[in-house]
Amino acid sequence: MKAIVAVDSNWGIGYKGNLLQRIPEDMRFFRQMTLNKVVVMGRKTFESLPGKEPLKDRVNIILSKSENIEKDGIIICRSVDGLFLELKKYNSDDIFVIGGEEVYTQLLPYCSEAHVTKFNGAYSADRYFPNLDEMEGWKLVCVGEPKEFNDIRYNRLKYVNENPKVY
Repeated sequence: MKAIVAVDSNWGIGYKGNLLQRIPEDMRFFRQMTLNKVVVMGRKTFESLPGKEPLKDRVNIILSKSENIEKDGIIICRSVDGLFLELKKYNSDDIFVIGGEEVYTQLLPYCSEAHVTKFNGAYSADRYFPNLDEMEGWKLVCVGEPKEFNDIRYNRLKYVNENPKVY
């Protein structure tokens, strides 16, 4: 299982249910990485998707205790244990955790790697991703070339979990 996320310099990921920034090249990267794969998200992340529709050409799994989610094209898991049973059906390299804060926090120990787009600025945020630079066992293994879009400078980083938990 892998995590994929875009963060600001304080590891912020969202504000009032929205992404901090939308960079077309980063959205293409997200699509390329997750296309024909499994995406795992929480209810709030699902509800923030365009039209509250599942991501096309992906297996959409929502981890939520909420009873109010009914939608074709999604799989709902009511517990982490239930999620892990469902995930056994798939190759772990094809599973991407895509948010939000609670789901990242719960599942990050089980992720083997994290693909992080990091903005070189801080934004107003009310949701955060764990700071991998301060987490034991996580190692920065790749820093992409600096990029820029509309005065937003960013880098793509890859971290590896040296001892992921088994689910």
